[in-house]
Amino acid sequence: MTDRRPPYFDAHTEPVATRIATGLHKIGLAMKQQAWQQANEEGLSATQGQILAALVGHGPLTGTELSERLGVTLPTISDSVRVLGTKQLVTKSPDPRHPRASLLTPTERGAALGARARSWPEFMAEAVADLAPEEQRAFFAGVMKMIRSLQEQGLIPLSGMCVTCKHFRPNVRPGASPHHCALVDAPLAGEQLRLDCPEQVRAEDTVRQQVWEQFLRRG
Repeated sequence: MTDRRPPYFDAHTEPVATRIATGLHKIGLAMKQQAWQQANEEGLSATQGQILAALVGHGPLTGTELSERLGVTLPTISDSVRVLGTKQLVTKSPDPRHPRASLLTPTERGAALGARARSWPEFMAEAVADLAPEEQRAFFAGVMKMIRSLQEQGLIPLSGMCVTCKHFRPNVRPGASPHHCALVDAPLAGEQLRLDCPEQVRAEDTVRQQVWEQFLRRG
């Protein structure tokens, strides 16, 4: 007699999207724990470490710019900056662009701590390195698409990515480097696209959508 029951795991397996989300949650917990542990070893909070890392990576920023880049509320940024100032890890200077704002710059010791804070995610890079090259390329493409989706939903800061930049020209030539950066006038391969470029300039909403659709045409 033929068993007409569906295979067990066809009926008892969550959708792939759900399982990926679960996996990303587990990875996020690992990254949060690692950031907390390493920040604590440096005598910082995780937010203070992120601020110093951002200032090292992007140069002097205002509190508002830090809030937008890190996706942290301005009061939380202000509290952390006040502590960093007390510890003599950042200094304030007038912002020539905005008379009422102040630019935050790391001191020599703050810059050293910020450089170390930028290396906190390296344990994750080591795990990614275990993937085969083609797996890394596919994973990077997937991560980039997810980040872009979350950015457009307003769930994470809309900054840093090539695919949302006014200088990005997708799929303008054949070959291994089909994209182009108009800022430096140079070709870009898919695996060379940046997720956090300090020189990124956000494109207008309608332009971002047009650029994204052109980017997807090639896959």
